[in-house]
Amino acid sequence: MRNTGLDSMADEHPVKKNKPNTPSNKEGGEKVDWKQWKAQKKEEKRLRKESSLIRKLEKQKLKKEHEQEVQQEEKESKGRAYTLSVALPGSVMDNAQSPELRTYLAGQIARACAVFCVDEVVIFDEQGDSTRIEGEFRGVGKKGQACVQLARILQFLECPQYLRKSFFPKHQDLQFAGILNPLDSPHHMRIDEEMEFREGVVLDRPCRSRKGSFVNCGMRKEVQIDKQLQAGLRVTVHLDKNDNKEGKLYNGRVVAPHVPRTEGGLYWGYSVRLASCLSAVFTECPYKEGYDLTIGTSEKGTNADHVTLSPFKHMLVVFGGLQGLEASLDADENLNVTDPSVLFDLYLNSCPGQGSRTIRTEEAMLISLSDLRQKIAAVFSDTSSR
Repeated sequence: MRNTGLDSMADEHPVKKNKPNTPSNKEGGEKVDWKQWKAQKKEEKRLRKESSLIRKLEKQKLKKEHEQEVQQEEKESKGRAYTLSVALPGSVMDNAQSPELRTYLAGQIARACAVFCVDEVVIFDEQGDSTRIEGEFRGVGKKGQACVQLARILQFLECPQYLRKSFFPKHQDLQFAGILNPLDSPHHMRIDEEMEFREGVVLDRPCRSRKGSFVNCGMRKEVQIDKQLQAGLRVTVHLDKNDNKEGKLYNGRVVAPHVPRTEGGLYWGYSVRLASCLSAVFTECPYKEGYDLTIGTSEKGTNADHVTLSPFKHMLVVFGGLQGLEASLDADENLNVTDPSVLFDLYLNSCPGQGSRTIRTEEAMLISLSDLRQKIAAVFSDTSSR
């Protein structure tokens, strides 16, 4: 069939259809300013992008704040705010019959302090010598400067093994230190052990930038710290978590010795202090606030089973020698009291009904600190739950 004229006209002139949502669809057939329309659409798109970006930044900010809060809570929960100090007379060493037994006795005291996380050990002279103990001392045999020998052995055992050659030259007091059991505290780390903190000694080798120092932290590579310090100093180093493990050096920064305890909740060893008499144990306290909870131990004290502790920041537990705290009190010219219980907040007997006439000081430390551990945990579990 042939096409009609109308069909041919329809093929030659097809009907145009307007696209929806365009300016040409406006009523009245008004002329549209295309530049203005494009600019308007471009501005709307920019505003949408800005709004999306703002929402994204707000989410990131909230997420970061939440992570910081979580980290702060973890630090607070991990950290330990209080300190525990013990004091005992150096005369306990005189109760040992040979240099080997004297050394082993000091090792027992060191082990007790490490097991129960003691932060400070104070060794006082039971004879109440008014002269301050200082200077370099000679080694002792069966009798002699017991306070100094005990302090030196305690310091030797507390020091990490890889640092002992730097701080402890050959000495007669340490002649039998090799027979002692190691403390194996958290800061006594192996060469490949990874931890956030480490103890180290500053090396006598300058940095190229002259803005730091090299430290031996007992690892396969040395650590470069952020401060220039005198060679031979013992320092606590906080290692960089994001450090390149393949580099020639590790990077870190020096922190205060208490930071592993207060921030990481780690037991980081004890310090040793010598006191010339019993009163100097209190008056020469290294903490600005002093000891806010003091405890004396004696068989004449109150039964420790019936005692609860009050909240504290710095606790001091004092042990007597062979003749008890009474002998130390009588020899101290600075104290005008006759009853040792008045010197302490609590005067406790940790082992009532004992089956032996006497309890040795190293035994009393284990018994008393074991009993106090539960009471301390009760105090700080109550304060953390508030």
